[in-house]
Amino acid sequence: MYAISLGDDGAELCPLEPWQAGEFLAHIDRGRDFIGRFNGLPDIVTDLESSRAYLQTYADRTAADTGRICAIRADGVLVGAVILRTLDVAQGNAEAGCWLEPAAVGRGLVTRAVRVLLDWAFEARGVHRVEWVVSAGNEPSVAVARRLGMARDGVLRQSYAYRGERHDEEVWSVLAPEWRAARGARP
Repeated sequence: MYAISLGDDGAELCPLEPWQAGEFLAHIDRGRDFIGRFNGLPDIVTDLESSRAYLQTYADRTAADTGRICAIRADGVLVGAVILRTLDVAQGNAEAGCWLEPAAVGRGLVTRAVRVLLDWAFEARGVHRVEWVVSAGNEPSVAVARRLGMARDGVLRQSYAYRGERHDEEVWSVLAPEWRAARGARP
């Protein structure tokens, strides 16, 4: 199995596959309330069968080149993930997303992991545009978009019905030329 270092703090980005469903379920259970504030994943992954099915969906998307999921590990422990929810190579578009359990927050793990994922999407898959769609109230995720140099394209007012409430969604994006220019400026 491969792992890509996310820095000198023991954090890594690596595959997340259906055979890891038990570990994935334990991770979701550790962060269920925290992750579920803005992300419907805890409502989907509720037992071993649904955990395996969710990971199988991404295994199928990876095989079809239409999406991808990667684990964020800290000292070998699964603490979060980054995803390409969608990947349309023919159109050159993708949508990225993420989550972390509470113990991993505040270490820059998502920003570092998404950088690796976007490098792959732009360079290996030739994507031109990556979107980041986030609940307007999810300030940490909005901050990630800003740190990644994304532009705020707009707000979809009350477009996301979640747990009986309507939420505004912000759409952020970065284009391949912008990403490459910013990457060249990063140390």
